[in-house]
Amino acid sequence: MIEYLTENLWLLWTIIAMVCLIIELGSGDFFVTCFAIGALCSIIPSLAAAPFWLQVLVFAVCSVLSILFIRPSLLRHLHGKERERASNAEALIGREGVVIEAVEPEGSGYVRIDGDEWKAVTTEADTLQKGERVRVVAMESIVLTVERV
Repeated sequence: MIEYLTENLWLLWTIIAMVCLIIELGSGDFFVTCFAIGALCSIIPSLAAAPFWLQVLVFAVCSVLSILFIRPSLLRHLHGKERERASNAEALIGREGVVIEAVEPEGSGYVRIDGDEWKAVTTEADTLQKGERVRVVAMESIVLTVERV
């Protein structure tokens, strides 16, 4: 098997590229994709029977160039013009939900947002009744501050 791979290095580079793409599925930051691009670029000199050191050099150079030039473009297309993306709980601010247990002005209740239930308080003067639409205006720990939509 090893002998076969050394005679057909294009297959080794193809395997490396596929493994990198499979690993990328778990990360999603396009960093490992750059190594897959480098491995794909190394297939060309391997088919031309170039020495292994040259194939490794092509892999390294193409990987670095991909990290410098292709990755930023991919990230920009994926995430738009946002520099800082709201993540996890911070992404809830501004979202709308439905009251599932009345939220008292001086107490708390529960709201459902995208199928998840959250403890909520309000700055409104009157009670938010079950079924009313609300918007998240702030968050402290795991308690949302909501207002009527």
